[in-house]
Amino acid sequence: MSNMSPMYALCLVAAVCCGEACCSSCPVLECWFVQEKTGRGGGLAAATTLEKSLLHIQTDPHPAEIQQPPSDIHPDRVYLITDPAGTLCHRSLNPPRGSVEKPQCEINPFLPQPSTLKWASPLTDSASSPIYLQAHWFSTALQGLKGQLAVSTITRAPTETKEHKVILGVTTTTVSVQSRLGGPVLLDCGFWADPSSPLSGSGFAVEWRYQFRGEGRLVLAYDSKTDRLADVQEEEATLDYEGLHQRGNASLILREAEVRHSGLYICTVYLPHLVAQVTMELQVVEPPSLSIHPSPLPLAVPDQSLTVQCEASGFAPLALELSWEFKGSDGRSRPLGSGSLTGHRQAWDGTYSQSTRLELNSTQLDLGPGGELTCVAVHLGGPRRASVALNVIGFSSPSIEDSMAMVGVALVLYGLIKFVSWTVTSSGSDEAGQQEKKDK
Repeated sequence: MSNMSPMYALCLVAAVCCGEACCSSCPVLECWFVQEKTGRGGGLAAATTLEKSLLHIQTDPHPAEIQQPPSDIHPDRVYLITDPAGTLCHRSLNPPRGSVEKPQCEINPFLPQPSTLKWASPLTDSASSPIYLQAHWFSTALQGLKGQLAVSTITRAPTETKEHKVILGVTTTTVSVQSRLGGPVLLDCGFWADPSSPLSGSGFAVEWRYQFRGEGRLVLAYDSKTDRLADVQEEEATLDYEGLHQRGNASLILREAEVRHSGLYICTVYLPHLVAQVTMELQVVEPPSLSIHPSPLPLAVPDQSLTVQCEASGFAPLALELSWEFKGSDGRSRPLGSGSLTGHRQAWDGTYSQSTRLELNSTQLDLGPGGELTCVAVHLGGPRRASVALNVIGFSSPSIEDSMAMVGVALVLYGLIKFVSWTVTSSGSDEAGQQEKKDK
């Protein structure tokens, strides 16, 4: 080693520093420890307590040195969590030092128990509970900065210790998704199970549920122990079964997005005695198509009323703002208000339509000789505009262009009259000369 070159030594130091940086990239998460108070009865709803806690995350199971917690956190609420998959070390859970925005985190005591659902109950067909379950179990729910990540974990710590290990973790990177109507949708959901745990060798189950405005339904459920779909209630939904078994990819695939697919989706993963889930929101967005009637507009005269209608159709979701604008011959635009709006109408595919009607009076609205009339729609799918030309004839105050045209026409007429007059005069003079010659 005494012959180590300076370049090699420099590379070795850089590698060590890089390794330490990678190892120290896992965050110390501020979390709320939530549990029910004991000693309440009489049918009253159980009260809960909130305590600040700290989660020291690491990927290696080696004991780490934990610093003294802040004064507002009890030492009993400081935990060391080993996450071999490294999911809890995601950058969205590790904000820069001094950042005001923090990840959301909640930790609860968890009681392992068999599932009664038909697609998950075969995982725990044995009536006995393994000794492995005799430990401290916690359920942790986290959401990263700016909705980049949502994580749900089940952790286990041997009795009388606070050193937990992630046994089951479920994640999604599509906390909020927008999709156009008719396009394919991927709702991300992945899970990791500790291969050293005796609970990971008996299979798993995946369930997708849909909720919207208090109502819910099952989308599909898969039982890996029997390798079959236990239930499917959405024909457009499927899973990547190869990726599900090889990489824990439980993502839901909707082949063709429809308006009715908008809502909250819950991805739940079951192991024997364990369950974890993440939620995500899908919003199917389709901008409106605009049409103006009549088009083109008929010629208008001063003080004449003209009714114009703009129809917005095929849009979702429901929220829409319709208004009118007028751009005069001077190039200036001004608003004309929203007009008279109709109620929403829903089509067979779930999209909506709405109309606005505008009464135009060129004199009252001071529209001058006319211009461009525009219908404006503001929608989540993006703004839309439709325009039509408006011409007012017989306007009492002609524009500069009209005046110049009238002068031009007058000059042409004057020249034409002079030419005809000169031609007639010249012709009369010739005839008189010829008559005088004959008389002589």
